[in-house]
Amino acid sequence: MTKILVVEDDRFLREMISRKLNKEGYEVIEAVDGEKGEEKIKEEKPEIILLDLILPGIDGFEVLERIKKDSEVKDIPVIILSNLGQKSEVERGLNLGAVDFLIKAHFTPAEIVKKIRELI
Repeated sequence: MTKILVVEDDRFLREMISRKLNKEGYEVIEAVDGEKGEEKIKEEKPEIILLDLILPGIDGFEVLERIKKDSEVKDIPVIILSNLGQKSEVERGLNLGAVDFLIKAHFTPAEIVKKIRELI
């Protein structure tokens, strides 16, 4: 079973995405902030990471930068899921190693699942 880590501080959104992924047959792990996300990445080694950028503590950019420098987890695909959508933020996320950048307001949980399927 494909293991997906959802790093999202918005409880409603995190639970909605997690429910949809569970229903589609994925194993879902959740983290509510950047530090917990980083810990779960190292402990659980998920196949895919959905990462918010605006997080309490260390932000998503920092988490992405750190995991891409860690040889044990650097190859895990990261999809950024954020309300930030400025061209500079999208470019920064992709330059740091994210495989995709989804703007929350533009994607439904079903579309997020479709993106994950394309990656697997």
